[in-house]
Amino acid sequence: MKRIGMTLLGMIWLIALASVPALPQTREETEKRIASMPADQRAFERFRVWISGLPVADRGSGGISDQRTKDLLEKYRVWLKEGGFSDSDISAQIATVLNQGDRMEAERWNRYFTAEKPAFNTNANAFLVEMIKGRKPGRALDVAMGQGRNTIWLAQQGWDVTGFDPADQAVGVARENAARLRLTIHTEITTMERFEFGESKWNLIVLSYAGCGQLARQVERALAPGGIVVVEAFHTDALKSMKIGGSLCQTGELPHLFQGLRSLHYEEPVAQPDFAPRPVRIVRFAAEKPEQ
Repeated sequence: MKRIGMTLLGMIWLIALASVPALPQTREETEKRIASMPADQRAFERFRVWISGLPVADRGSGGISDQRTKDLLEKYRVWLKEGGFSDSDISAQIATVLNQGDRMEAERWNRYFTAEKPAFNTNANAFLVEMIKGRKPGRALDVAMGQGRNTIWLAQQGWDVTGFDPADQAVGVARENAARLRLTIHTEITTMERFEFGESKWNLIVLSYAGCGQLARQVERALAPGGIVVVEAFHTDALKSMKIGGSLCQTGELPHLFQGLRSLHYEEPVAQPDFAPRPVRIVRFAAEKPEQ
């Protein structure tokens, strides 16, 4: 299966995690909801709703950019045809998804992370806080940092933190908060494809609702000996009560994917996620790179 235009947002946000009740939207309901949007936004939102309604086995556990494969887009073409769209309109919509999807997804998450009343946990991830207790601060990487809740907290604990995310306004909030608190953080507005993870570089890598194990190889290579990765994500069971776009892990998937690391902690509790309105099943995983 050929992958087309995979970026950090696709892995993450997208990443990532606009959870809504798992009541399927009919075509009519979707079209009514998006009717007032400009044509390009309608095309993108139509695809986003369609892809989030597919089983994880069909769409994968990443996000929208990671799901724009040739095979899936051909299925989407058929679905649009069944909905009465012309061939030329279908081609134009798919072109929008391919060529403008990353930008439009970044804009959507900018709005999400800069909202006056946040719909997510603005504090540091509790599992991350627990797992680094007693560890000597070093170099930390916050993947899909959003508005910097984990980045800022780690800097307050003495870590030398770098965070990256394509959502520029969200990263801007992190920079402003760091300046206000007189903290030093390093940030990049970039994608997973462009970010250089490096080799044996980080003492801590944080994947907080940043996909499942798609970055396993990069993370294992980038961790310094004795460094740890901390992951929290949705379990696929969460789809029973919510519609979730990405960051979905199956039972036992993370320890299997990170086989080059030594597992420190793994659980699949029903708990309050950072990016959902009510408790669902999530996964928590921490692992350490063996000393050489």
